[in-house]
Amino acid sequence: MFGTSSDLGASLFKTWTEKQRSDEIEKLVQGFRNGVPIGILLKMSETIAGDTKKAKKYLKKYMTIAERIAAIESADAAIVPIAKLLLS
Repeated sequence: MFGTSSDLGASLFKTWTEKQRSDEIEKLVQGFRNGVPIGILLKMSETIAGDTKKAKKYLKKYMTIAERIAAIESADAAIVPIAKLLLS
C-alpha cells in the first residue's frame, strides 16, 4: 500500500536540522497526549532523531517523568523493552 520502503522517512529526516527534529518530536509528544499510540511515538521519535540516544534526549525534554512512567506501564508487552529504553 505504501510501497516497499520501510524507512518511515528516515532519509528525509537526515537532512533536517536538530531544531526541526526537536520540533517534530515535540509535535509527536502532543499527539501522544491526544491519543497517538505509544509504539508510533517511540518508533517515529527514534526515526526522526536519527538514533536511540537522541530520541531519548528529546522524549525526556518533552515528557514529564510521570508521563514516561505511565507510558511504560501502559505499553503492550512487545513495546515495553523499547519503551523502557527510550523513556527511562
